[in-house]
Amino acid sequence: MPQIVLQQVCKTFVLRKRQKGMLGAMRGAFTREKELVRAVRDVSFSVEEGELVGYIGPNGAGKSTTIKMMSGILVPDSGEINIMGRTPWKERAAHVSQIGVVFGQRSQLWWDTPVLDSFELLRDIYRVPQAAYKRRLDDLTALLDAGSLLNTPVRQLSLGQRMKCELIGALLHAPRILFLDEPTIGLDAVTKLALRAFLADLNRREGVTMLLTTHDMDDIEALCSRVMVIGRGALLFDGDMDGLRARYAPHRVIRARLARPCESLDLPEAESVSLDGLNAEITFLPARVDPARLIARLAEACPLADLTVEAPDIERMVARMYEEMAL
Repeated sequence: MPQIVLQQVCKTFVLRKRQKGMLGAMRGAFTREKELVRAVRDVSFSVEEGELVGYIGPNGAGKSTTIKMMSGILVPDSGEINIMGRTPWKERAAHVSQIGVVFGQRSQLWWDTPVLDSFELLRDIYRVPQAAYKRRLDDLTALLDAGSLLNTPVRQLSLGQRMKCELIGALLHAPRILFLDEPTIGLDAVTKLALRAFLADLNRREGVTMLLTTHDMDDIEALCSRVMVIGRGALLFDGDMDGLRARYAPHRVIRARLARPCESLDLPEAESVSLDGLNAEITFLPARVDPARLIARLAEACPLADLTVEAPDIERMVARMYEEMAL
Protein backbone atom coordinates (compact mmCIF):
# COMPACT_ATOMS: atom_id res chain seq x y z
CA MET A 1 0.00 0.00 0.00
CA PRO A 2 1.30 3.52 -0.77
CA GLN A 3 2.59 5.49 2.20
CA ILE A 4 0.39 8.51 1.39
CA VAL A 5 -3.08 8.24 -0.16
CA LEU A 6 -5.51 11.09 -0.89
CA GLN A 7 -8.93 10.33 -2.36
CA GLN A 8 -11.23 13.09 -3.64
CA VAL A 9 -10.15 15.54 -0.95
CA CYS A 10 -11.97 18.88 -0.81
CA LYS A 11 -11.48 21.96 1.36
CA THR A 12 -13.47 25.19 1.23
CA PHE A 13 -12.84 28.40 3.17
CA VAL A 14 -15.34 31.15 3.95
CA LEU A 15 -14.04 34.68 3.34
CA ARG A 16 -15.90 37.55 4.94
CA LYS A 17 -15.71 40.79 2.98
CA ARG A 18 -16.04 44.28 4.41
CA GLN A 19 -17.21 47.22 2.35
CA LYS A 20 -15.03 50.30 1.90
CA GLY A 21 -15.34 53.48 3.89
CA MET A 22 -16.72 54.41 7.28
CA LEU A 23 -20.28 53.43 6.37
CA GLY A 24 -19.03 50.07 5.13
CA ALA A 25 -17.16 49.54 8.40
CA MET A 26 -20.31 50.31 10.39
CA ARG A 27 -22.38 47.91 8.30
CA GLY A 28 -19.66 45.29 8.64
CA ALA A 29 -20.08 45.32 12.42
CA PHE A 30 -23.51 43.72 11.91
CA THR A 31 -23.32 41.88 8.62
CA ARG A 32 -20.65 40.95 6.07
CA GLU A 33 -20.76 39.53 2.61
CA LYS A 34 -19.46 35.97 2.45
CA GLU A 35 -17.50 34.31 -0.32
CA LEU A 36 -16.74 30.60 -0.57
CA VAL A 37 -13.25 29.77 -1.83
CA ARG A 38 -12.65 26.18 -2.90
CA ALA A 39 -8.98 25.80 -1.99
CA VAL A 40 -8.81 22.08 -2.86
CA ARG A 41 -11.21 20.32 -5.23
CA ASP A 42 -11.38 16.52 -5.50
CA VAL A 43 -7.62 16.00 -5.26
CA SER A 44 -6.50 12.37 -5.43
CA PHE A 45 -2.96 11.00 -5.53
CA SER A 46 -0.71 8.48 -3.82
CA VAL A 47 2.97 8.56 -2.88
CA GLU A 48 5.13 5.50 -2.35
CA GLU A 49 7.62 5.21 0.49
CA GLY A 50 10.95 6.86 -0.36
CA GLU A 51 9.61 9.05 -3.20
CA LEU A 52 10.70 12.67 -3.52
CA VAL A 53 7.78 14.48 -5.15
CA GLY A 54 7.50 18.09 -6.29
CA TYR A 55 4.10 19.73 -5.75
CA ILE A 56 3.89 22.94 -7.75
CA GLY A 57 1.36 25.55 -8.75
CA PRO A 58 0.79 29.32 -8.70
CA ASN A 59 0.00 31.28 -5.54
CA GLY A 60 -3.40 30.31 -4.14
CA ALA A 61 -3.47 27.01 -6.03
CA GLY A 62 -3.99 24.90 -2.89
CA LYS A 63 -0.49 23.58 -2.21
CA SER A 64 -0.13 24.73 1.40
CA THR A 65 -3.72 23.73 2.19
CA THR A 66 -2.98 20.20 0.99
CA ILE A 67 0.18 20.07 3.13
CA LYS A 68 -1.74 21.27 6.19
CA MET A 69 -4.41 18.62 5.72
CA MET A 70 -1.79 15.89 5.34
CA SER A 71 -0.08 17.22 8.48
CA GLY A 72 -3.31 17.09 10.47
CA ILE A 73 -3.45 20.88 10.95
CA LEU A 74 -6.62 21.21 8.82
CA VAL A 75 -9.56 18.84 8.42
CA PRO A 76 -10.91 18.35 4.87
CA ASP A 77 -14.59 18.97 4.16
CA SER A 78 -14.83 15.66 2.32
CA GLY A 79 -12.65 12.88 0.96
CA GLU A 80 -10.13 10.62 2.63
CA ILE A 81 -6.47 11.01 3.62
CA ASN A 82 -4.54 7.96 4.75
CA ILE A 83 -0.90 8.35 5.75
CA MET A 84 0.97 5.30 7.02
CA GLY A 85 -2.39 3.71 7.83
CA ARG A 86 -3.63 6.68 9.86
CA THR A 87 -6.07 9.55 9.42
CA PRO A 88 -3.91 12.61 10.31
CA TRP A 89 -6.46 14.71 12.21
CA LYS A 90 -7.96 11.73 14.07
CA GLU A 91 -4.70 10.19 15.31
CA ARG A 92 -2.73 13.40 15.66
CA ALA A 93 -0.17 12.37 18.31
CA ALA A 94 0.79 9.12 16.58
CA HIS A 95 0.80 10.85 13.20
CA VAL A 96 3.08 13.77 14.06
CA SER A 97 5.60 11.40 15.65
CA GLN A 98 6.26 10.02 12.16
CA ILE A 99 6.28 13.22 10.09
CA GLY A 100 8.37 16.37 9.88
CA VAL A 101 7.09 19.68 8.51
CA VAL A 102 9.05 22.75 7.40
CA PHE A 103 7.19 25.92 6.41
CA GLY A 104 9.54 28.39 4.73
CA GLN A 105 7.54 31.38 5.98
CA ARG A 106 6.81 30.11 9.50
CA SER A 107 9.09 28.98 12.30
CA GLN A 108 8.81 26.23 14.89
CA LEU A 109 11.77 27.67 16.81
CA TRP A 110 11.51 30.02 19.80
CA TRP A 111 12.45 33.49 18.55
CA ASP A 112 14.34 34.91 21.56
CA THR A 113 16.12 31.81 22.87
CA PRO A 114 19.19 29.96 21.62
CA VAL A 115 18.52 27.37 18.92
CA LEU A 116 19.59 24.56 21.24
CA ASP A 117 16.77 25.41 23.66
CA SER A 118 14.21 24.88 20.89
CA PHE A 119 15.83 21.56 20.00
CA GLU A 120 15.69 20.45 23.64
CA LEU A 121 12.00 21.35 23.77
CA LEU A 122 11.35 19.37 20.56
CA ARG A 123 13.20 16.42 22.08
CA ASP A 124 10.82 16.51 25.04
CA ILE A 125 7.73 16.91 22.84
CA TYR A 126 8.66 13.92 20.68
CA ARG A 127 10.06 11.95 23.64
CA VAL A 128 13.34 11.20 21.88
CA PRO A 129 15.76 9.28 24.16
CA GLN A 130 18.74 11.44 25.19
CA ALA A 131 21.35 9.20 23.56
CA ALA A 132 19.42 9.00 20.26
CA TYR A 133 18.81 12.78 20.37
CA LYS A 134 22.49 13.56 20.91
CA ARG A 135 23.56 11.25 18.10
CA ARG A 136 20.93 12.63 15.72
CA LEU A 137 21.75 16.25 16.57
CA ASP A 138 25.47 15.70 16.02
CA ASP A 139 24.83 14.03 12.64
CA LEU A 140 22.44 16.71 11.38
CA THR A 141 24.53 19.69 12.51
CA ALA A 142 27.60 18.15 10.87
CA LEU A 143 25.76 17.54 7.58
CA LEU A 144 24.37 21.09 7.50
CA ASP A 145 27.45 22.76 9.00
CA ALA A 146 25.27 24.27 11.73
CA GLY A 147 27.20 23.41 14.90
CA SER A 148 28.23 27.03 15.47
CA LEU A 149 24.58 28.17 15.43
CA LEU A 150 23.31 26.16 18.39
CA ASN A 151 23.94 28.83 21.05
CA THR A 152 22.71 31.75 18.92
CA PRO A 153 19.23 33.22 19.51
CA VAL A 154 16.96 32.47 16.55
CA ARG A 155 16.26 36.20 15.95
CA GLN A 156 19.97 36.75 15.27
CA LEU A 157 20.20 34.10 12.54
CA SER A 158 20.19 34.90 8.85
CA LEU A 159 17.38 33.40 6.78
CA GLY A 160 19.67 30.67 5.45
CA GLN A 161 20.94 29.81 8.92
CA ARG A 162 17.39 29.69 10.27
CA MET A 163 16.26 27.33 7.51
CA LYS A 164 19.10 24.96 8.34
CA CYS A 165 17.96 24.96 11.96
CA GLU A 166 14.31 24.49 10.92
CA LEU A 167 15.32 21.38 8.98
CA ILE A 168 17.26 20.01 11.92
CA GLY A 169 14.30 20.63 14.22
CA ALA A 170 11.95 18.83 11.83
CA LEU A 171 14.26 15.82 11.62
CA LEU A 172 15.35 15.34 15.24
CA HIS A 173 12.78 12.59 15.84
CA ALA A 174 13.77 10.73 12.62
CA PRO A 175 10.43 11.08 10.78
CA ARG A 176 9.53 8.77 7.91
CA ILE A 177 7.86 11.57 5.92
CA LEU A 178 9.00 15.17 5.45
CA PHE A 179 6.66 17.89 4.15
CA LEU A 180 8.53 20.93 2.83
CA ASP A 181 6.52 24.06 2.03
CA GLU A 182 8.80 26.49 0.14
CA PRO A 183 11.90 25.72 2.24
CA THR A 184 14.31 27.66 -0.03
CA ILE A 185 12.28 30.87 -0.36
CA GLY A 186 14.55 33.92 -0.17
CA LEU A 187 17.78 31.93 0.21
CA ASP A 188 21.03 32.80 -1.54
CA ALA A 189 22.45 30.46 -4.20
CA VAL A 190 25.09 28.88 -1.94
CA THR A 191 22.60 28.02 0.81
CA LYS A 192 20.09 26.68 -1.72
CA LEU A 193 22.69 24.31 -3.15
CA ALA A 194 23.64 23.15 0.34
CA LEU A 195 20.02 22.45 1.30
CA ARG A 196 19.34 20.63 -1.98
CA ALA A 197 22.38 18.42 -1.46
CA PHE A 198 21.30 17.70 2.11
CA LEU A 199 17.73 16.76 1.12
CA ALA A 200 18.88 14.54 -1.75
CA ASP A 201 21.35 12.76 0.55
CA LEU A 202 18.71 12.32 3.28
CA ASN A 203 16.25 10.84 0.79
CA ARG A 204 18.89 8.47 -0.60
CA ARG A 205 20.51 7.49 2.70
CA GLU A 206 17.48 7.19 5.00
CA GLY A 207 14.68 6.66 2.48
CA VAL A 208 12.66 9.59 3.89
CA THR A 209 9.59 10.29 1.77
CA MET A 210 9.41 13.98 0.81
CA LEU A 211 6.73 16.22 -0.64
CA LEU A 212 8.19 19.56 -1.73
CA THR A 213 6.25 22.68 -2.67
CA THR A 214 8.25 25.52 -4.19
CA HIS A 215 8.20 28.27 -6.82
CA ASP A 216 11.89 27.65 -7.54
CA MET A 217 11.81 25.21 -10.44
CA ASP A 218 15.54 24.57 -10.12
CA ASP A 219 14.70 22.88 -6.78
CA ILE A 220 12.20 20.62 -8.54
CA GLU A 221 14.54 19.74 -11.39
CA ALA A 222 17.47 19.05 -9.06
CA LEU A 223 15.56 16.95 -6.51
CA CYS A 224 12.31 15.48 -7.76
CA SER A 225 11.74 12.40 -9.89
CA ARG A 226 8.01 13.15 -10.01
CA VAL A 227 6.04 16.37 -10.36
CA MET A 228 2.42 17.12 -9.51
CA VAL A 229 0.83 20.37 -10.70
CA ILE A 230 -2.15 21.87 -8.88
CA GLY A 231 -4.17 24.85 -10.06
CA ARG A 232 -7.39 26.36 -8.73
CA GLY A 233 -7.50 23.55 -6.20
CA ALA A 234 -7.48 20.71 -8.77
CA LEU A 235 -4.67 18.32 -9.70
CA LEU A 236 -3.77 19.01 -13.33
CA PHE A 237 -0.64 16.94 -13.98
CA ASP A 238 1.11 13.99 -12.34
CA GLY A 239 4.24 12.59 -13.96
CA ASP A 240 7.98 13.09 -14.43
CA MET A 241 9.76 16.21 -15.62
CA ASP A 242 10.32 14.74 -19.09
CA GLY A 243 6.57 14.21 -19.40
CA LEU A 244 5.94 17.79 -18.32
CA ARG A 245 8.40 19.06 -20.93
CA ALA A 246 6.95 16.84 -23.64
CA ARG A 247 3.50 18.24 -22.92
CA TYR A 248 4.26 21.94 -22.47
CA ALA A 249 7.71 22.57 -23.98
CA PRO A 250 8.53 19.89 -26.57
CA HIS A 251 10.94 22.03 -28.62
CA ARG A 252 14.72 22.04 -28.33
CA VAL A 253 17.11 24.67 -29.69
CA ILE A 254 20.51 24.20 -31.33
CA ARG A 255 22.72 27.28 -31.06
CA ALA A 256 25.69 27.06 -33.38
CA ARG A 257 28.67 29.29 -34.10
CA LEU A 258 29.69 28.81 -37.73
CA ALA A 259 33.33 28.59 -38.79
CA ARG A 260 32.64 30.67 -41.90
CA PRO A 261 29.72 32.70 -43.27
CA CYS A 262 26.90 30.71 -44.83
CA GLU A 263 24.16 32.15 -47.05
CA SER A 264 21.49 29.66 -46.02
CA LEU A 265 20.98 26.37 -44.16
CA ASP A 266 18.74 23.73 -45.73
CA LEU A 267 17.37 21.75 -42.78
CA PRO A 268 13.82 20.64 -43.66
CA GLU A 269 13.51 18.52 -40.48
CA ALA A 270 13.82 21.64 -38.31
CA GLU A 271 10.84 23.69 -37.17
CA SER A 272 12.69 26.95 -37.78
CA VAL A 273 16.16 28.13 -38.82
CA SER A 274 17.59 31.62 -38.31
CA LEU A 275 20.98 33.03 -39.34
CA ASP A 276 22.63 36.13 -37.92
CA GLY A 277 26.16 36.44 -39.27
CA LEU A 278 28.10 33.49 -37.90
CA ASN A 279 25.37 32.60 -35.40
CA ALA A 280 22.70 30.03 -36.23
CA GLU A 281 19.65 29.07 -34.20
CA ILE A 282 17.70 25.91 -35.10
CA THR A 283 14.47 24.93 -33.36
CA PHE A 284 13.36 21.27 -33.63
CA LEU A 285 11.16 18.61 -32.06
CA PRO A 286 13.10 15.60 -30.69
CA ALA A 287 9.97 13.49 -31.20
CA ARG A 288 10.21 14.11 -34.95
CA VAL A 289 13.93 14.23 -35.65
CA ASP A 290 16.99 12.67 -34.04
CA PRO A 291 19.18 15.50 -32.66
CA ALA A 292 22.39 13.69 -33.73
CA ARG A 293 21.09 13.43 -37.29
CA LEU A 294 20.13 17.10 -37.36
CA ILE A 295 23.54 18.16 -36.03
CA ALA A 296 25.25 16.00 -38.66
CA ARG A 297 23.18 17.67 -41.41
CA LEU A 298 24.10 21.07 -39.99
CA ALA A 299 27.81 20.21 -39.96
CA GLU A 300 27.57 19.01 -43.57
CA ALA A 301 25.92 22.27 -44.62
CA CYS A 302 28.56 24.48 -42.98
CA PRO A 303 31.67 23.94 -40.79
CA LEU A 304 31.00 24.56 -37.09
CA ALA A 305 33.13 26.42 -34.54
CA ASP A 306 30.89 25.74 -31.54
CA LEU A 307 27.52 24.20 -30.74
CA THR A 308 25.09 23.73 -27.84
CA VAL A 309 21.70 22.03 -27.55
CA GLU A 310 19.35 23.71 -25.09
CA ALA A 311 16.11 22.64 -23.45
CA PRO A 312 13.54 25.37 -22.77
CA ASP A 313 14.08 27.36 -19.60
CA ILE A 314 12.06 25.54 -16.95
CA GLU A 315 10.71 28.74 -15.39
CA ARG A 316 9.36 29.88 -18.76
CA MET A 317 7.95 26.42 -19.40
CA VAL A 318 5.97 26.48 -16.16
CA ALA A 319 4.83 30.06 -16.78
CA ARG A 320 3.59 28.97 -20.24
CA MET A 321 1.84 26.00 -18.66
CA TYR A 322 0.05 28.27 -16.18
CA GLU A 323 -1.00 30.57 -19.02
CA GLU A 324 -2.36 27.65 -21.08
CA MET A 325 -4.31 26.36 -18.08
CA ALA A 326 -5.55 29.91 -17.35
CA LEU A 327 -4.27 29.69 -13.76
